[in-house]
Amino acid sequence: MMISTKGRYALRLMIDIASREQDGSPVTMRQAAERENLSVKYLEQLGGALVKAGVLKSIRGVCGGYLLARPAEDILAGDILRATEGSCAPVSCLEDGADACPRRDECVAINFWRGLDKAIEDYVDGVTLADLVAMA
Repeated sequence: MMISTKGRYALRLMIDIASREQDGSPVTMRQAAERENLSVKYLEQLGGALVKAGVLKSIRGVCGGYLLARPAEDILAGDILRATEGSCAPVSCLEDGADACPRRDECVAINFWRGLDKAIEDYVDGVTLADLVAMA
């Protein structure tokens, strides 16, 4: 499984915001972009997805910016990755809906893929944003 720049940059953005949460001031995308050496426009797109997912909240106005929507201890790395990547599934055949593999029920490798998916989900849902800040 390859995490795209969306997922990688979203984690960096969330760590940046969480590490500055102590002073209570919203973090602007410009500030985060300068510290992380990333594009402001790209971070703004990610910010929208993270707000929609309920992990960030947007504060409008002159002193506006972004704050965590929940305590860092309650935000999982998996929440951030799913907000920006969609699924963390290692193969598309595990997806439901229109992308569901028609051979899934008879696939000889499906249990391997399910096991790998569970390992990934367990890991990304076992690491909180607070853990990521502590690791930084």
